[in-house]
Amino acid sequence: MSFENLKKQSKLGSLTSKLVKEVEKMSSTGGGADERLWKPEVDKTGNGFAVIRFLPAPDGEELPWAKMYSHAFQGPGGWYIENSLTTIGGKDPLGEHNRDLWNTGTEANKETVRKQKRKLSYYSNIYVVKDPTNPQNEGKVFLFKYGKKIFDKIMEAMQPEFEDESPINPFDLWQGANFKLKIVKKDGYWNYDKSEFGPSEPLLSDDDAMEALWKKEYSLAAVTAPDQFKSYEELEKRLKMVLGQKPTNRRMDEEVEDEDNDRGSYTPDFKSSHRESQPDEIKETFNSLDSSSEDEDDALSYFSRLAND
Repeated sequence: MSFENLKKQSKLGSLTSKLVKEVEKMSSTGGGADERLWKPEVDKTGNGFAVIRFLPAPDGEELPWAKMYSHAFQGPGGWYIENSLTTIGGKDPLGEHNRDLWNTGTEANKETVRKQKRKLSYYSNIYVVKDPTNPQNEGKVFLFKYGKKIFDKIMEAMQPEFEDESPINPFDLWQGANFKLKIVKKDGYWNYDKSEFGPSEPLLSDDDAMEALWKKEYSLAAVTAPDQFKSYEELEKRLKMVLGQKPTNRRMDEEVEDEDNDRGSYTPDFKSSHRESQPDEIKETFNSLDSSSEDEDDALSYFSRLAND
C-alpha cells in the first residue's frame, strides 16, 4: 500500500471497518535489551505517565498489531518462559500438558493449569510524543508490547459504547488520537485504568514528515516469524526440566512483561537468540504487571475447549 492510498483510506474510514472485522474474527477463533522496544517507566511511588501514538500497519502488512501467545511460570526445576507454538497454529507441549491436567477433573490440577496458562500480548509500532523519564525517546518510532487492558481501550475507541461518542481509529495518522498512558501501582502491580485517548487530530502537520515516520516502522510480521519460536522438541525438553523431571542449570531467561494478570510473556528478541535475565530483573518486571483477573473467564473457556478436543 502506498502512503497516498493510506491517506485515502483514512478519509473513507475503511481501515477502521477492516480492523473491527479482524477483531471480531479473532474473538470468534479464540527483552527490554532490544532497542526497538519501548517500555514506560514509573517513579518511586509506582506512578508513571507518557503520551504515545499508535501507528498504522507497516508498508506491505495488513494489521497494525501482532499477537503473541506465551507461557511464564516457575516450577521445581526453574522458570518456563517461552513463546507458545499455538501463536502460529502449531501444537505446544505445555498446552498438551495443561489439557491432560485439566481433563483429570481435580480442582488442584485445574489451579495448576490456571497458573501455567498461555498469555496473550500485542505488539504495535508507536510514536513517542512525550516520555518525561526518558525524553530522548520523544519523536522516535518504537515497538510497544501491551496486553488485554490497553487493547480493550483501543477497541472501545473504535467501537464506542455510547451514541454521543464518535468512533476513531487510533492507528490513523490523520484522524487518530494520542494515547495518554497513565500508570498507577495497585496491589504491587501496574494498573492502566486511567489511561485514555485524547481528541482526534493529525499526528503531525506535515504529510512528508508522517510518511518518513511510517517508513521507519518495524515489521510486525517478524514478531511472530517462525524463528521466534523454539521447536516442539526443544520446548518439551525445557518443560520436563522445569517440571523437575530432569536437572537444569539454565537460569531464568527472557524478559517478562504484561500489564494484565498472571505472569507475563517472553519478549521476542527478533534476532533468533535469547539473552538471559537475572532473577532480580524478573522480579522487578513482575511488579509491573496488572493484578486484575478480568480474563479468568477466557482462561476457563479456553481449557474447557482443550478438555473437549
